[in-house]
This record gives sequence, C-alpha cells and structure tokens, in this order.
Amino acid sequence: MAAPGHARTLAIATAEALCPRCSARRSPSQAYCLECGLRLPVTGSAVAALRRGWIRSIGWYPGDWVWLSLAAFLVAAGGAAAAISVNRHHAAAAATTFVTPAPHAVAATTTPAGPNGETAWPAGQGGFTVVLLSAPAPNGQGHPEAVARRAARAGLQQVGVLDSSNYSSLHPGYYIVFAGIYGGDSDAATALETVRARGFGGAYVARVSP
Repeated sequence: MAAPGHARTLAIATAEALCPRCSARRSPSQAYCLECGLRLPVTGSAVAALRRGWIRSIGWYPGDWVWLSLAAFLVAAGGAAAAISVNRHHAAAAATTFVTPAPHAVAATTTPAGPNGETAWPAGQGGFTVVLLSAPAPNGQGHPEAVARRAARAGLQQVGVLDSSNYSSLHPGYYIVFAGIYGGDSDAATALETVRARGFGGAYVARVSP
C-alpha cells in the first residue's frame, strides 16, 4: 500500500496530466481536451498552486470552482459585516437625543437700551422681530405695555413697544409689542416657535425698517 505522501503526489500528477472528465492524457500547456472538448484546468497559475496544496493537505480536490465560490463567500461576508456595522452606527445615532436651546434674540446692530419689557428699538436701525400684539394707537399704550411686561415675565428677551408710524415697513397708527431684534428673517422665524410656546399663539414675524 502506497504511503499517504506518495499517494497525494500521485494524485497531483494525475490531476494535471489527465482530463478530469474522460481521463484522456493532456499536456501542461493544453487548454482543451482533445477527446471530449472540456476546458482543462490550468497547470501554471496561482490556482494550480492552490490545487496542489489542497491535495497535499487533504488528499482530494473538489475542482477549481471551489476558489470562485470561496471568493464570493468572502465578499458576501464582508458586505454583511459592513452592513451590520453601518446599521449599528445609525441605531446609536438615532438613540442620541439632542436638546436644542431656545433661541435668544440677537441685536441687528447694537444692543438697545432699556430694561426688558421696555426695550427701545435702536434708532435708525432696521431688522426683523416677532410681533406679540398690534394695538390701535388711539386706544393708548396701557394695554401694549401690560402685554410687554407679561412677555418679559414669561422669559422672552428684548421685549418692548414701538410706534408703527415711525417705521416705513409697518402700517401706521399702531403700538407694536415686539420681542427680539434680529438681523435676518430666518432667526426671527426660529424664535417665533418659542414665543408661541410661551403663550403668544398669535405672534408673527415682521420687518422693521426706519
């Protein structure tokens, strides 16, 4: 009985000297079997070296197709691992809670004078604001000033009362209770949500131009 090493060497020689389909003899450079037409396994490539190593280690060989299947499996496994990693990252990101602080009023140019509730709009300056109340001027300033004080107590910033007749962008004849002085309408629109949440559901954004 042949030793295992000799038998495996013989198996390697047989695999590279015979057609695996009809067992007809072949040369190392032959691409197709002259008897059955089968495309023959190559004998001088990396695949051939892997074939020999397989036979030496195990004693049999399933065919060159095994390497293509193994490569496809590794690609699929790598893709699955990458997908799992991405899904875990997205799940962790989704679980993170971000708390956005309430927007603070930002002066369009200079900070106006006066305590909160009595803030004076900067003279000669334009910008955007959130209007809390628009009251006819003939009715007096008493009610607008009371609303301004209530807004200040509610935590709104830069609250004051202005006379719309002094500003070209506003309809004349009203006392306007405003909250915040902003350089852009997007900032004022962001602040509008906070203003409404503080109890001034009818508030709206307006442009203030000298």
